[in-house]
Amino acid sequence: MTMLLRRPGWPEEGELVLSTVTKVTGNSVFCNLDEYGRSGMIHISEVSPGRIRNLRDFVSEGRVVVCKVIGVDKERGYIDLSLRRVSEMMRQEKMNEVKQEQKAEKIIEAVAKSLKIPAKQLYDSVSAKVTEKYAFIYNAFEDVVLGNKSLSELGIDKKYADALDEAVRLKIKPPKIEISGTFRISTYASEGIDVIKAALKPAEETKDVSLSYLGNGQYHIKITAGDYKSAEKILKPIVENAIAYVEKHEGVASFERKEE
Repeated sequence: MTMLLRRPGWPEEGELVLSTVTKVTGNSVFCNLDEYGRSGMIHISEVSPGRIRNLRDFVSEGRVVVCKVIGVDKERGYIDLSLRRVSEMMRQEKMNEVKQEQKAEKIIEAVAKSLKIPAKQLYDSVSAKVTEKYAFIYNAFEDVVLGNKSLSELGIDKKYADALDEAVRLKIKPPKIEISGTFRISTYASEGIDVIKAALKPAEETKDVSLSYLGNGQYHIKITAGDYKSAEKILKPIVENAIAYVEKHEGVASFERKEE
């Protein structure tokens, strides 16, 4: 899993780093920190909880792992790493960042090919400007798709920026977020079913809203949007109007938001 991304300096303590195992000894694992081009070490006590009889049961040369930096000694050139302090969620988040950055690099490579220039030349030109403000090039590309920034504004040469902008908008879709919650509705009106249907009809007819029946008078609603502000703007009137409609027709309604 290679990346063109190379960060200057040293990693910070607590940072998650993509690492390739280079050597396994009796009680230590040596790695190359792929983003920094530096070496680090995982002591056997930081590989996994509990007693370890054979390190090779957990790691082997060439394996790519996500480690947490637990110590940096710049004077001695030491970087201490941990595997056991990286949860599965932390590992997945880091790997997702890496995959996204690889996607950004492929876009740059494709544009470089179309412009008939070396991919490394274009990458270095883009990276020099973008990484001044973003941790990853992909994050900058997302901002372009969302309309928050243009590549020219970031200082990228216009002869490259226009071609990159077109490719980025073609290959990267705007990120989506979801918010959801549950309606609880009860009514003793003779036409109770009709009341509930009418109360929830706006939700069913609204774009990017899904509604499902959970049973026992409970209805799950989910809003998909480009950002939380937009999602909340859709959700608020649906909830307020549904509750008001039910209460107006001899019913009781409430809404519980799911914690994100």
